[in-house]
Amino acid sequence: MSDNNESVPAPEPAPEPAPAKKEKKTGVPRTKMTDSQKKALTKHMEKLKNDGMSASELKSHRMKMMGRMRKGMSVNKAHKDITQ
Repeated sequence: MSDNNESVPAPEPAPEPAPAKKEKKTGVPRTKMTDSQKKALTKHMEKLKNDGMSASELKSHRMKMMGRMRKGMSVNKAHKDITQ
């Protein structure tokens, strides 16, 4: 008589591989704003403030403008892009 009922240990599950790292986007490189860009943006924002834009709208508009200007847009192009 042979013993065929021997228990075979279950193989341990392989550890899951680590999630793949996200690749960086290779769009337009973002740089710091130049002094002339900062002055132009300040002048633009002052005009909007005088026209009666609220503080929260000003902050939102400024953040959007800065993002576009870092990509190389002018104040006018950035403003038109936001207000479309």
